[in-house]
Amino acid sequence: MKYLSLASAVVVGLAGLSSAPANSDDHKETGLANAEIQEWQVPWEDSRPRDPWVHDGIVWFVGQGSHYAATFNPETEEFKRYDLPDGAGPHTVIVDDRGAWYAGNLKEHIGLIDPGTGDIKQFELPGSGPKDSHTMDFTAAGDIWFTVQGGNQIGFLETTGGEIMLWEVPTDSARPYGLIVENDRPWATLFGTNKLATIENGNLKEFELKREKSRPRRLGMTDDGTIWYVDYNQGYVGSYDPVTGDNKDWRAPAAGNSRPYGMAVDKRNDIWFVETGVQPNRLVGFDTETHEFSEPIELESGGGTVRNMFYDENTDSIWFGTDANTLGVVRLSEPPVVTAD
Repeated sequence: MKYLSLASAVVVGLAGLSSAPANSDDHKETGLANAEIQEWQVPWEDSRPRDPWVHDGIVWFVGQGSHYAATFNPETEEFKRYDLPDGAGPHTVIVDDRGAWYAGNLKEHIGLIDPGTGDIKQFELPGSGPKDSHTMDFTAAGDIWFTVQGGNQIGFLETTGGEIMLWEVPTDSARPYGLIVENDRPWATLFGTNKLATIENGNLKEFELKREKSRPRRLGMTDDGTIWYVDYNQGYVGSYDPVTGDNKDWRAPAAGNSRPYGMAVDKRNDIWFVETGVQPNRLVGFDTETHEFSEPIELESGGGTVRNMFYDENTDSIWFGTDANTLGVVRLSEPPVVTAD
C-alpha cells in the first residue's frame, strides 16, 4: 500500500499515514516491541472518532461529536456508519456476536445495534441525576460493567433481562472513568480523585493511591494481576498491587506536560500510552520489567487527543481514534534477537 501525506489523505479519504518505528535498542533482552503507526482519515468531518473495539477482524468505533457508531474493514479500508439516536454522544462501543453495545452518554442509556439491520435496542439507566454511561467492558457471560462519570456510579447491565444495577461511589465527585473487567471483576479509575475502585462481593471498594494529586484516567492489568494506570494530572505511569496494596509510579517522558490518556497492555505485559499534553500527540511504550520508556513517536495527524485504545492480540496491534478525525493502528512486532559475538 502507498502511504500518502496527511493532506493527500484528506482528499482521498482512505489513504494511510505512516510514522517511524519506535527505537527498541535498549529493550532487546526484555522484549519491548517495535511499533509502527498508521492512520486513516474518517469520512465524517469533526466527528471525534474514539474508543475502537475489534471483533472478527472488523474495527468498531463511535463518533462522539456526530452521534454515530461505525465499522472499518482494515483489508478493504471501507467505513460504514450507523446513526444513533439524536444527541446520543456515544463514549464507548464494545462488540460481541449479539451486536455492538454503545454507551449513550448524553441520552442516559446503553444501546445494542443489530449490524445487519441497524436497529437499536435501548437499555435506560434508572434513577435520578446524571446518568451518563461512559466506559464499558464484558464479563465472561456477556453481561456489562460500566462507569457513570457525572452520576458518580459504577453500573452493571444484565444483558439477557435488561436489568441495571448501580453502585454509588462514596467519594464525592469521584468521576468514575476508565474501566476494565478482569476475572469477571470490574476495576475503574476515579478520575476526580486519587483512587481506584472495584466491586467485590457486591460491595464497592475504593483504593487510595500514594500521591494525593494523582488523577488516574485509563487502566489495564498485566498477567500477574497488577493494575496499571496513567496519571493524567501529573504525567506518570503507575502500578497498584491489589493483594499487597503496593503502589509505584514512573514519570513519563514529557513529565508534567505529558497528560497520558489512552493506554493499552500488550501480550508482553508492556504498557503503551499516548501523551496528549504535547502536540503532536506521542505514542510511548513502557517496559513493566525494566521500567524504561521507549522513544516517543509523534502521530502524523497530530492526534489532538487520543482518549482510549484497544489491544487486539490476534494481530498484535493497538487501535485508537483521534480528535484530528482519524482512526489509527499501532502495529507491534518483536525486536530482533541479539546474540553474543
